[in-house]
Amino acid sequence: MRYNGSFIEFETRFADQPLFPHGLKSIFISGDAQIGKDCVIFQQVTIGSNYVVNSKRAGAPIIGDNCLIGAGAQIIGAVKIGNNCRVGAGCVVFEDVPDNAVVVTSPARIIPRDKPSPAQFYAFRDGAWWYYADSSWVKETDSGSIGFLEKARTSAWTKQPIP
Repeated sequence: MRYNGSFIEFETRFADQPLFPHGLKSIFISGDAQIGKDCVIFQQVTIGSNYVVNSKRAGAPIIGDNCLIGAGAQIIGAVKIGNNCRVGAGCVVFEDVPDNAVVVTSPARIIPRDKPSPAQFYAFRDGAWWYYADSSWVKETDSGSIGFLEKARTSAWTKQPIP
């Protein structure tokens, strides 16, 4: 579905219809994501898959029941948000959150690195993995990268379904 700057993949699994208090305003939800029942999702939220090769959290988010996701929050990768959770506005979540928890923002941190990290964005299209480089899409041919991406994608679809 594309509407009002939003994109919700057809394959996204919802336990029931979430509440969008401000309508569909710049909301992105990955097709591999699972959303529980009675969830409230505010504007400019991203619930996105992470298919970066060798990432510790490759896969898609699973959001439990009765969760509120504040404006501008980003939930990225194979993380599980427990039941009855609140994710504050502007939070970036990339770790599991236990039931009944509240996530709030913290000050920004700068993490220096010794070597560059590739920033390739992968997408699965037409039965193959593609990455974006040099202003165009390139078909991935490295068997190691493909194996990693397939494992992450498969695990996203084989997680326990939302009851």
